[in-house]
Amino acid sequence: MPATDLPLLIDAARLAAKVSTSFSGTRAERWEKPGDAGPVTEADLAVDRLLRDVLTTARPGYGWLSEESGDATHRSGHERIFIIDPIDGTRSFVEGADTWAHALAVAERGVVTAAVIYLPLRELLYSAALGQGAWLNGVPIRASGIDAFDRATVLAAKPALDGTLWRGGAAPSFKRAYRPSLAYRLGLVAEARFDAMLTLRRSWEWDIAAGALIVEEAGGRCSNRHGAPLLFNNTDPRLDGVVAGGAALHGAMIDALEPVPAA
Repeated sequence: MPATDLPLLIDAARLAAKVSTSFSGTRAERWEKPGDAGPVTEADLAVDRLLRDVLTTARPGYGWLSEESGDATHRSGHERIFIIDPIDGTRSFVEGADTWAHALAVAERGVVTAAVIYLPLRELLYSAALGQGAWLNGVPIRASGIDAFDRATVLAAKPALDGTLWRGGAAPSFKRAYRPSLAYRLGLVAEARFDAMLTLRRSWEWDIAAGALIVEEAGGRCSNRHGAPLLFNNTDPRLDGVVAGGAALHGAMIDALEPVPAA
């Protein structure tokens, strides 16, 4: 039911922003997660609590998967689940930057049906519902039509340009740019401010779920590093890399990557 879930996600994202922006990122209490998994702050946890209360109260039959809630049994046996990153880009948040986002999605039997990415300090709200298109602040958006690497700008971390990852021993001739939030990168691809994005490392579902639908509904393609469609609510909630872009450039990027065994 993407049509009814999307307004709920939009309202919840705006409520989340009221909580997150009540904290000062640079002064918020923070600590490091075990296993070198990065920082978490009191704001992340406060947003997570709010979203879980609001969303599961509105949809008590939905499961729950969130970066800050753990996995446990919150999604076992549920056909529909919420996939949430309370603050995607926590490092940016604690630095006082404005490129962090709230990422909210609903998936049904592994397929995302409604999605929102909201950057409150930039007043950017990306949204999409399955089969109904994608929007930025209520205005329809479309992914890039560029199909040549030498005219493309791709969002990627520097390690993704390592020549061993590409056929022929060198990355294609695209221009590289970077934004710290994976959700924001996907939103930027959906609105064609950038032509593609990729991350070749294992990626958590909560970083990707919302943006994957927004890119697809904007006419782009979003897959794992092998070109296979993304499915969510996996037992291990990690994806085998992500490649997203306009349809033509996405295909060219998949073809240019050095094949590796699927994880």
